[in-house]
Amino acid sequence: QGQLVESGGGSVQAGGSLRLSCAASVYTGSTVCMGWFRQAPGKEREGVAGIDGGGGTSYADSVKGRFTISKDMRKNTLYLQMNGLKPEDTAMYYCATGPAYYCSLRRQIDYVYWGQGTQVTVSS
Repeated sequence: QGQLVESGGGSVQAGGSLRLSCAASVYTGSTVCMGWFRQAPGKEREGVAGIDGGGGTSYADSVKGRFTISKDMRKNTLYLQMNGLKPEDTAMYYCATGPAYYCSLRRQIDYVYWGQGTQVTVSS
């Protein structure tokens, strides 16, 4: 059993929605940063959405207004609601967490634990 386990990926048509979940068994109950990243074939992994220990959120420009990150501390679960999906959103999506209150989506070294990923495929 991994310390971060993602679920909810799948195949959808453009304009559709998916909700990703990430069950955490590390830093449970702690106010630490968490984030969602993605990696498309042939591309570098990039930050998509982050949430800090106090619930403050940040998003990549490419997903602002379409994706929403949230977390349920009682369930130790991180979510990513993805609406208005586009073919360019196709990628493997990973959740990650680190020990700090704040993490930057641009500093992947801030994130210590990573999940195995869940595939999202958007067709046109």
